Amino acid sequence: MNCTYSFKDFELGKTGDGLLPVIIQDSRTLKVLMLGYMNEEAYEKTRSEGKVTFWSRSRNTLWTKGETSGNFLTVVEMYPDCDNDTLLIKAIPDGPTCHRGTTSCFDTPEEEGFIRTLEGVIQKRHEQMPEGSYTTKLFIKGVKCISKKVGEETSESIIEAVDGNRDRFIYEASDLIYHYLVLLEQMGVSISDLEKELSFRHR
Repeated sequence: MNCTYSFKDFELGKTGDGLLPVIIQDSRTLKVLMLGYMNEEAYEKTRSEGKVTFWSRSRNTLWTKGETSGNFLTVVEMYPDCDNDTLLIKAIPDGPTCHRGTTSCFDTPEEEGFIRTLEGVIQKRHEQMPEGSYTTKLFIKGVKCISKKVGEETSESIIEAVDGNRDRFIYEASDLIYHYLVLLEQMGVSISDLEKELSFRHR
């Protein structure tokens, strides 16, 4: 875990109750999931155990997200904001975050960040290799087959682009993105790796 801050390093005067506001973001899709609050005990428990624990203001007790539902939030990274009075936690959710059964407590569009969600699905397919899955079949056939599919979908996307057929281009480009994500997984590369490379070039 990257955060070396102690709880005493935060400026907590703005909440009036000595609690630290915490924003939870899905580390894979970058979707904002929820807002909670921590006291020092919740903060240290989160850091030591790697599962997000809040201080419940309504129940006046510690609350580890997922302790009853099983939908834990596994910590990946933690970042204080510029004023040291709010904490951002990037986490991997084990299921829906909101008590309503939705991905997020915020009603943003479900398709937001879906390419990263799909990346996660493909990673699980590669790990579990379930029978009957098209993705599993691609991984079994290997890099040559996957690369060939990427080439085919690229050509089909180009054809639709040249013909000016927007709807068909979206359809073929979606096929291309899916197969390219499979190829990235086969090569042990993630979207984040590409972002780092592109960011380096931009600088």
